[in-house]
Amino acid sequence: MKAFFAWLRGLFADKEPVFTDASPKDAAPIARLHGESFRRGWSEDEVERLLLDRSVITHRATIGRAFAGFVMSRVAAGEAEILSIAVSAPKKGRGLAGRLLRYHLGRLAGVAVRTVFLEVDEDNIPALRLYRKAGFSEVGRRTGYYPAPGGKAANALILRRDLV
Repeated sequence: MKAFFAWLRGLFADKEPVFTDASPKDAAPIARLHGESFRRGWSEDEVERLLLDRSVITHRATIGRAFAGFVMSRVAAGEAEILSIAVSAPKKGRGLAGRLLRYHLGRLAGVAVRTVFLEVDEDNIPALRLYRKAGFSEVGRRTGYYPAPGGKAANALILRRDLV
């Protein structure tokens, strides 16, 4: 009986995430997750073009066979800009985004990226918490950058983190 309950717990327990390079075959799940996560989602075609771009580095998180998240950056001249990061709704609040971001930053450092930038909606408190915990700090602001449906456009904060 003890073995049966152990088997049952293993069946329903969260498995450890696996972080790997994304490829064009990941365009559909990335586009789907991006669309679920942001006001203006990317089409599968847009994502595929980004994944084929040699200056774009993308990592994905899977848990078991399930696609759980991604992070994508464009790299140029020793700098990178994080274009997007998203984690599936059932996996939010479990530290997956932080682990995925740390993995990504480590891989960026491994290809000689010295500085990473990103833009984030100043009202996106979970994202700001994630980035600040990862060592990013505010270096600028774009007023009215993110359009809001029927309301005042949101400001974008420009964040930076040095990797060296």
